[in-house]
Amino acid sequence: MDVRLDGKVALITGGSKGLGKAMALRFAEAGALVAITARGTEALEVARQEIQAAGGGNKVVAVSRDVSKAEECEAVHATVVEQLGPVDILVNNAGTSQRGPFLEVSDALWQNDIDLKLFAAIRLARLTLPSMQERKWGRIINVLNVGAKAPGPQGAPTAVSRAAGMALTKVLAGEAAPHNVLVNALLVGLIDSNQHEVKHQASGSDNSYEDFLQDMAETNKIPLGRVGRAEEFADIACFMASDRASYLSGVAINVDGGRSPVV
Repeated sequence: MDVRLDGKVALITGGSKGLGKAMALRFAEAGALVAITARGTEALEVARQEIQAAGGGNKVVAVSRDVSKAEECEAVHATVVEQLGPVDILVNNAGTSQRGPFLEVSDALWQNDIDLKLFAAIRLARLTLPSMQERKWGRIINVLNVGAKAPGPQGAPTAVSRAAGMALTKVLAGEAAPHNVLVNALLVGLIDSNQHEVKHQASGSDNSYEDFLQDMAETNKIPLGRVGRAEEFADIACFMASDRASYLSGVAINVDGGRSPVV
């Protein structure tokens, strides 16, 4: 099955590393015109060059902004529209995993988490949705976490903001469907990404990174017996963004190697 995104403008937040970068690379390979945004400038430029090469030289726009702020979301959208055209595919991927005992989570941490994970998605959807509806084609993909469906102890604030993101997905899917704008969510399980590399380095372990990932897979009892690869996640996102997924809307798909219970 040939999955193509030729000529589609895709905006991916948190696109300089990890899953965001993997999705941007895959979208570019499929022919999309890609825009990525993140807060860091150096990693963003490195990613931009890699993505442009993957896309055969098609222009890639990199915008260094903090999408947790309303005015920054507006600046990102304006830059992408000016340089590439109206957004066809929005991937709300920005976010970090903030968690801890409930009584130790401050108001400031709650607010920061909600601003980055929930309000950024709300604001960017509000900016991009009108033109999608007008053109009768669009895709919004919210990258969440399996904790959105099955939160555990010490999962706040991230599980709560991700659960809100799943509700947002369902609300938008129902409202946008008559305009052929499809809204879905991908829920991340244990997948090899930049945050795990950081954890491995911080652990000071003598084990290799590969052994570190395998230990995680065994500790978390992943049925497939391994941690997922960012490229595998990106393939699913690319399918979801394409015309091949034209009857898929309002769903939240776990990408977790079979770890999560059926819900």
